[in-house]
Amino acid sequence: MYNPAAFRETRPEMLEAILAAHPLATLVTCGTNGLEATHLPLLYYPQENALRGHVARANPHWQQIADRGEALAIFSGPQHYVSPAWYPSRGEHGRVVPTWNYVAVHARGRLAVHHEPEWLLENVSALTDAQEQGIPNPWRVAEAPPDFIENSLRAIVGIELKVKSLEGKWKVSQNRTMPEREGVIAGLEGLGTSEAHRMAELVRAAIQR
Repeated sequence: MYNPAAFRETRPEMLEAILAAHPLATLVTCGTNGLEATHLPLLYYPQENALRGHVARANPHWQQIADRGEALAIFSGPQHYVSPAWYPSRGEHGRVVPTWNYVAVHARGRLAVHHEPEWLLENVSALTDAQEQGIPNPWRVAEAPPDFIENSLRAIVGIELKVKSLEGKWKVSQNRTMPEREGVIAGLEGLGTSEAHRMAELVRAAIQR
């Protein structure tokens, strides 16, 4: 992806935080039928440098994965529109345009598919446990009847991406002047939404870095 130096994020802890907080990835491959994309949650295992998830067995994408093996997983983090109304320079010279702030992480690597029931059970259990954190009386895979679990596992195929590279882009107004960045923070916070507040925090953190 186009990633100017001002927006490039390389700190492993920052990249891993986005993978954990926004696990729904877009998995893109190019196989015998051309480009294919599947949206699926992926868990990152830093010790093995791998992303793991699963797709429906009825999804033909996994068969193309077996054919080619190369993939790009795209994770999208916080994002928000940025209005020129928030720039002091609007009233000074008027040479301002809108933009969009966002956070993204691209993971590239080779793919493998898994059919082993033990691998699949570990994956669905780990995905569930990760998302059930903080939910009162959280659900566990083991609560479902064993025969139901067994039949459900037959209906999915495991996906594992062995990560060759993780690339992060934090486009959070770093290329603007300090008064403009402060104006963006004030403008976002003035909207009063959770999405705007999160982006304001990211713009503020980039100033303090």
